[in-house]
Amino acid sequence: MRSPESVWDYPRPPAVEPTSARIRIEFAGATVADSTRSIRILETSHPPVYYLPLQDIDVGVLQPNRRTTFCEFKGAAHYYDIVVGDRVARAAAWFYPAPSDGYEQIKDCVAFYPGKVDQCWVDDDPVEPQPGSFYGGWVTPEISGPFKRG
Repeated sequence: MRSPESVWDYPRPPAVEPTSARIRIEFAGATVADSTRSIRILETSHPPVYYLPLQDIDVGVLQPNRRTTFCEFKGAAHYYDIVVGDRVARAAAWFYPAPSDGYEQIKDCVAFYPGKVDQCWVDDDPVEPQPGSFYGGWVTPEISGPFKRG
């Protein structure tokens, strides 16, 4: 088990932290991502968000979505739908094609909303989605809140 973490101990602006934890994402009976080379973004009041390198993702399931948002720290985010067979998860993943200074490590990486896929794991721990529908934080047993809602 990993050490306990309170989201209120995370910094603002957010920290960028490589991790060797095994991150897995399943949707529609397929493993769409499996990585031990992801990046955690840690921001005050938010559960961690994991960004996985494109090399560890089945990029054939990612279809561009027109949605964009802006983060004051990371810059302009673009979105993907996840399509496996006849199942579609709209705007279920996002990426920063040109991240802001200090966040270059997440270029060529994709983050996934755990509430829009069937299951995510950090090592052997199943992930619960951050409450609300805007933020994409990953809640595992060692992460404590309260969490920002969106």
